[in-house]
Amino acid sequence: MITLISILKNSTCNLIILFLSVNFICSQNTVGVISNTTDSFDGYTLFTAQTETYLINNCGQVINQWSSQYPPGNAVYLLENGNLLRAAKIDNPTIDFGGTGGRIELFDWDGSLIWEYEYNSDEVRQHHDIFPMPNGNILILAVKVMSNADAIQAGRDPNTLSETVLYNEQIIEIQPTGTNTGNIIWEWNIQDHFIQDLFADKDNYGVVEENPQLLDINYLGMSQGNANWMHINSMQYYDALDQIVLSSRLLNEFYIIDHSTSTSEAASHSGGIYGKGGDLLYRWGNPQSYKQGGSQDQKLFGQHFPHFIPNGLNDAGKIILYNNGFDRSPSFSEVFIIDPMTDAPGFYSYTQDAAYGPLNIDYSYIDPDDSTNFYSAILSSAQRLPNGNILICEGTKGRLFEIDNNDEVKWEYINPVTRTGTISQGTNPLGKGNALFRALKYDKDYPAFNQKDLSPGESIESPTNIDACLSLSMPNNKYLNLNIYPNPIEDYIQFKSSEPVTKFRIYSILGEKIKTAKVNNKKIDISTLQSGIYIIELIFANRIVKRKFVKK
Repeated sequence: MITLISILKNSTCNLIILFLSVNFICSQNTVGVISNTTDSFDGYTLFTAQTETYLINNCGQVINQWSSQYPPGNAVYLLENGNLLRAAKIDNPTIDFGGTGGRIELFDWDGSLIWEYEYNSDEVRQHHDIFPMPNGNILILAVKVMSNADAIQAGRDPNTLSETVLYNEQIIEIQPTGTNTGNIIWEWNIQDHFIQDLFADKDNYGVVEENPQLLDINYLGMSQGNANWMHINSMQYYDALDQIVLSSRLLNEFYIIDHSTSTSEAASHSGGIYGKGGDLLYRWGNPQSYKQGGSQDQKLFGQHFPHFIPNGLNDAGKIILYNNGFDRSPSFSEVFIIDPMTDAPGFYSYTQDAAYGPLNIDYSYIDPDDSTNFYSAILSSAQRLPNGNILICEGTKGRLFEIDNNDEVKWEYINPVTRTGTISQGTNPLGKGNALFRALKYDKDYPAFNQKDLSPGESIESPTNIDACLSLSMPNNKYLNLNIYPNPIEDYIQFKSSEPVTKFRIYSILGEKIKTAKVNNKKIDISTLQSGIYIIELIFANRIVKRKFVKK
């Protein structure tokens, strides 16, 4: 049971000191920062709301802000050089569905537009996602119009075409040139990887269940035959394997494809590092789509933002995603981490006449009190953070929150920006249109912040109510005169400080709790620990200090 030690500040906004963490909880706040703890990841959070993109600290203060003439279209990224890459939505009545954009913008740190590119016509349109490549190129997710005649020739059942066209999902890679131009240097199209088993006299005829590397053009999922039948809502690149992860919301599964191919290989079934050309290397979430399971085997329901967890983080190489839970009863969302089965890095295991594994999910988060409290039918994201926490964007509510490895909320923020302006503190944001597509949190050591003015400004909302949060966010060692020694350590950790330590906790470098106890003197016995790197938390009266140490 958590024991309350003291309540500081005032009755409106409290800094609560607990044995397990130091918390700022502002029960009066309806938007902006709702709560923060010393166990949250101390970084900067990036999100786009309407025409503005914000970078905020854990107390909701604006570190930087970029303004566009256009609403989002939808993804946004902070590049290592401090530039901001953003998708924007421009008019196109010919191709129009949720998530369309058509324009890519590049701003410098100071907010000046330095490059722009439009991929938007009666035939093609960027939507949902873009991705900044390590080589400076940009991947663009787009749809390309197929006529109904072409769709029928490709094997689509004409009785399931409810509109005059069908959308082929495509990826192009552009090399930026000039101030508003770019060269297309690579291209992939899903229409080159269809299969169908209804019409022997049409293209792509074959046995669906024997070819899971191909997409059944007649599997409709939740699309009801609309032109936008796949609705790919995210596209993420993983440099370690040179692979791309795509998420199909309406077919309830994600795919991995090879980026190492040439454009001609990407249109074929061979070539590239993995030998399969542009075919699907892996798919997961809904084996009904390739006739290797039933509705009871479906795991994903309108999911968003599946991506590889980067190297250096907990669960690196696994896939994390936000499982929206759309079109199931009861309605609730989850965060999943899954570990694709492989024979070698990037080569995915598959057994004929079966579904792609794994059957079991490595990790799942739902609201521990009431699963239906956590739900966003659309939008949303989840991101593993360097301290092991997970940042979650519950999109339709404009809610960002961070959980630790015990699924406890360590930071919470409600977007105050709506379709009609910024909500004042005290206003209920429900139904005001403060939805967020995605949020990303960046380490303060991220190269984008080198030699930049990171002085915090005001909060987005007003009036602000974060005094206690700012007190909590003071550097941990301020006024403590803390010294931990020796390091490396053989048997005992010794420390000096100007304030008394009441308790300590020791964790492995992966975040597993190893030891916890009260402090009776200024010496801690670690003689039983194995050699390695550990983290110690020293708990003072009104703060927690974390330090790394090496056990000899």
